[in-house]
Amino acid sequence: MQIKFKSLKLQNFKSHRDLTVNFGEVTKITADNARGKSSIGEAISWLLYGIDLVGSKLDPTPVTYEADETLVSLLFNDGQKDVLLSRGLKKGKASYYINEVPSKAGDYNELLDNLFDKDLLLSLFNPNYFFTMKWTDQRAMVLQYVTAPANKEVFAALPKAQGDKLAALVKKHSLSDIDKLHRDKKKKLDKQYIAAQSKTKTLKEQLEEDAPRVPLESLQAEKSIFTKQLNEVQEVINSASSTNNQINTLNGRIKALLDERSRMQEQWKVLKAETIEDTCRTCKQPLKGDAVKAAEEDKEHRKANFKATYDKTVADRKALEAQLAGLTFIDVSEQMAKAQELQQKIAPIEAEIRNHKLFEGKQQQVKDAEQSEQQTLTDLNESIFIIDAVKAYYAKEAELQAAKVDDLLDNLSIKLFETLKNGEIKTTFEIQMDGKDYRKLSLSESIRAGLELRDVLSEQSDVITPVFVDNAESITKFREPLGQLIVSRVVAGEELNIKGANE
Repeated sequence: MQIKFKSLKLQNFKSHRDLTVNFGEVTKITADNARGKSSIGEAISWLLYGIDLVGSKLDPTPVTYEADETLVSLLFNDGQKDVLLSRGLKKGKASYYINEVPSKAGDYNELLDNLFDKDLLLSLFNPNYFFTMKWTDQRAMVLQYVTAPANKEVFAALPKAQGDKLAALVKKHSLSDIDKLHRDKKKKLDKQYIAAQSKTKTLKEQLEEDAPRVPLESLQAEKSIFTKQLNEVQEVINSASSTNNQINTLNGRIKALLDERSRMQEQWKVLKAETIEDTCRTCKQPLKGDAVKAAEEDKEHRKANFKATYDKTVADRKALEAQLAGLTFIDVSEQMAKAQELQQKIAPIEAEIRNHKLFEGKQQQVKDAEQSEQQTLTDLNESIFIIDAVKAYYAKEAELQAAKVDDLLDNLSIKLFETLKNGEIKTTFEIQMDGKDYRKLSLSESIRAGLELRDVLSEQSDVITPVFVDNAESITKFREPLGQLIVSRVVAGEELNIKGANE
């Protein structure tokens, strides 16, 4: 799109009662100060948007004379056709004309919106306008014409370990989410690692305090000696116990038989003294003849059976006494005392051996705690590595993007990012020339910077517009910009002089 100004007509605009400017490829405006040179450029920005050259609201009414109405008309070609726009102001009320046809403000503004991007047009027309915009808007305007580096491009420019790690992670999450996830994880792991270190330290201190003082091999050797002695003594005790238990058993059985004998002796007395009654012991019927004889025979039979049982009891007892006589009671009290003494010696040794087993368990606890601590540290370092990789990504992305922007420029450079003390990348925007920020440039340097930047914007947007260079006397030489050039210079003592088309 190429816009060309053909003519500009001013009626009662600021210091101009009636002025027509016919534009050529180069239009030169010269005059002394306060002769209305800048007003010509302002008339165009006011006509289009009701503002001055740097975007502030503009009052177009005359300053040195009285007039009822102000009117500005611009005839230009939009690349396809001629368009005549007019804006007027009468008694504070604005009027608008499109190709001389009165129009509503909405229709007028809609036409402008369809033809131009306001900030781009004003930046191309006035090289200083761009620098009056908010830095965020400046940044957005420049970057819209520069393709951001692709992930793969940035990954390839990073150290391989960082690039490979991020390339794998972005398959599942965005870089922003990766950063959030691992910042949150790092915060938790920082606390876990401190706790893990504390636990390991405590367990090591306990392990040192509880460390056995006697080697396990020495304890086992000493226990083996005492155990062998105890086994020998116990063997004697066990052997004696068998005999002594047998003696005790025999004594118990003999005593029981003696008690049985005494009981039977009493029973015998009763049986022996028993008289034959003349009545049956069972049915109480009188006994006669054979019945009496039978009763006597029954008594004798019972006596004979009792005596046989008694004799057997006596015989059994005597047999046990004979068996007992062949046994000798063994006194093992000395061996029992020896066994107890040996057990008392073995007990603390076994306690120390158990301490060794417990110590082994505590060693394993320390080992597990150290492994847990190391794993936590590994996980923490992994998150730190990823966070640093994301930081490096954004820094490298900024570097690559800045390089793409700088490739468009000759004498300028643009600062798109800055690195904070914590390594974070912060977006910014600063135009620099020869290492100096724009705000520190001289007037001539700022004009050259503005012209170079507006040509870059023109080339990248494919929009060519006229450019108005005010105060051109402050710059002796500059490259001819794209599009029509309107140059305003101060010439002492000269009235307003305009040389444009056919002049």
